[in-house]
Amino acid sequence: MSTLRQTAKQIIPGSIWQAGRRSWHALGHAAQWPAAALHPWRRASIAQLDRLKDIHRGQRCFIIGNGPSLKQTDLTHLKNEFTFGTNRIYLAFPDWGFTTSYFLSINSLVIEQCAEEIRALPIPKFISWRSRNLIQPVPDLAFIHTTYTGPKFASDVRGRVWEGGTVTYVALQLAFHMGFSQVILIGVDHNYSTQGTPNATVVSQGDDPNHFHQGYFGKGFRWQLPDLDTSERSYHMARQAYEQAGRQVLDATVGGKLAVFEKVAYSSLW
Repeated sequence: MSTLRQTAKQIIPGSIWQAGRRSWHALGHAAQWPAAALHPWRRASIAQLDRLKDIHRGQRCFIIGNGPSLKQTDLTHLKNEFTFGTNRIYLAFPDWGFTTSYFLSINSLVIEQCAEEIRALPIPKFISWRSRNLIQPVPDLAFIHTTYTGPKFASDVRGRVWEGGTVTYVALQLAFHMGFSQVILIGVDHNYSTQGTPNATVVSQGDDPNHFHQGYFGKGFRWQLPDLDTSERSYHMARQAYEQAGRQVLDATVGGKLAVFEKVAYSSLW
């Protein structure tokens, strides 16, 4: 936070500050709306999302995080399950012998540096509308209008979707949109050995200790440090939304540090 903003926040009463903050964010969202709703790429994406609404009603799926715990997880069970993978999960596909059912990435740094790899994936892909200038569309790619601000849980992802500090939160909203009644998290370790200011952009200096593959954010890769507080806030919102709808999110991550969702042993799911 800048010194000027800190000073203003100390002077302005909290209720007025928050009201002004909400108004500022609302104006920002309104400015983004025309292109996010009317651009031909977005119109095509909304049509794709239309077709996916409640397509998996009553079924279960797995959202696969990218933590080191994946190396301790028998993923062969997932070959015939519905799965969501994110960011550079595709580095594991050759070892697995199969791909995830769906792919999602909302981080502009990842999309910029991996655009061609992402476009080549032979599965339905969901990309942040904000990154549309970084990746050319292909028939199985849908742009989702994600934003940094305006906390919410979107049960319908054809409109604006809050990112909530983590791509996993967007995956939870997408899974809800598709109608899944049970979502199981694996590889969501919620634990990073690299420390620093949340959301700060850094350049990796060597092998990646925070993910399942040492080259995930390997040497020279630009990435943003995690914001675990915001992601926990968003996870609580997701749990509430699922429970209110009579649905369920379970956490089967091996040794995971996330304490928001009900824990379940991965081996008990079959």
